[in-house]
Amino acid sequence: MDPTLAARALSAATEITSTALSGDDPGAVLDTVVARAAELADADLGLAMVSAEDGRVVVEAAHYAAAHPATPEGETDATLRGLALSADSAAGRVARGGEPVASADFTVDPRTAPYVPAELHGYGPFAAAPFGSGGRVLGALTVYRKQGREPFSAGTVEMLVAFAAQAGVVLALAEGANARHRVALYEERERIARELHDVIVQRLYGAGMQLDRVRRNMRKRFAQADGVRLSDAIDQLDQTIEEIRGTVRALRSPEPRHDTGTPTDLAESARGEVRIAGELLGYPPTLELSGEFADIPAESADHIRAALREALSNVVRHSGASETRVTLTRDSGGVKLRVRDNGSGVPQGVATRGLRHLAERADAAGGKFFLNSSPSLGTLVAFDLPLA
Repeated sequence: MDPTLAARALSAATEITSTALSGDDPGAVLDTVVARAAELADADLGLAMVSAEDGRVVVEAAHYAAAHPATPEGETDATLRGLALSADSAAGRVARGGEPVASADFTVDPRTAPYVPAELHGYGPFAAAPFGSGGRVLGALTVYRKQGREPFSAGTVEMLVAFAAQAGVVLALAEGANARHRVALYEERERIARELHDVIVQRLYGAGMQLDRVRRNMRKRFAQADGVRLSDAIDQLDQTIEEIRGTVRALRSPEPRHDTGTPTDLAESARGEVRIAGELLGYPPTLELSGEFADIPAESADHIRAALREALSNVVRHSGASETRVTLTRDSGGVKLRVRDNGSGVPQGVATRGLRHLAERADAAGGKFFLNSSPSLGTLVAFDLPLA
């Protein structure tokens, strides 16, 4: 290989490596690879083709060399992206077999002529090198010159082969760096969501319960206007909690590693809800757990947690109960939640306003919701959810 060409190839590889390790998207790195390959080969067109499952190769990146006046006017790099070539084409054979191919004019060469797509008519000299990493060929790096120009020399083809091999390793690094960046991003989003849910929501929930107890205990001492303002403040806290829960769901929902199917420990969540309710009630509710709760999908756990929180909230706000029992059961049919108290029951109107969304949750998730409340028997809230 010509020493000058080798030095330029090394410089180009160094540039691509720096770009890859800077965390750029692998697609952007691939564009740079194709552009540098076309420049090094003094080509009018460079393409990176990736193997498809059916053996064909698909253009993932393209670069037109504007320095050559013969380049079709108005063509852009995006013109050829997505173009699929036959598995029997020269690029397809290179991607499959890993051996480079060169031709003085691929439109008349019997090895290549039957597979030239209309988009590449007007080009003649052609060279292709295997493109991949770790011994695995992913596709082909190809360069083209306009008809009438000199064929690619053996030294240029040698350079293309070496450059394609280096570029494959660099792309693997870029994909790895990109994956690590995504993982770090997902973990940070999960951390924020966890803190919002476990800290901020819990504190707001507790503050709302305390304000409601103050409002009920001091109702006679408050002027009507003050009572209304306090009720409004409680409603705003409830609304803020719902908005934060929505933010938590949005933070978690697009995360592949933390999607709606990611297991969560529902038992620990239940203990936390019961502990907060106990602080507000002045006595600890009884919690009974039966079954395994460490692998409940996050979406299902969210439904159960919301039902438990709503049920305990109503015990704190309305029941005047001296005993509260929470039962959480996991069996082959799914998860069953029961919250019982010996209080005065849920006031009429509250049941339709505060618990309606639990019925909607259960219906949407294919589960069941049941409420039984009376002044003499207390209240039973039942929430059953099937698990796939």
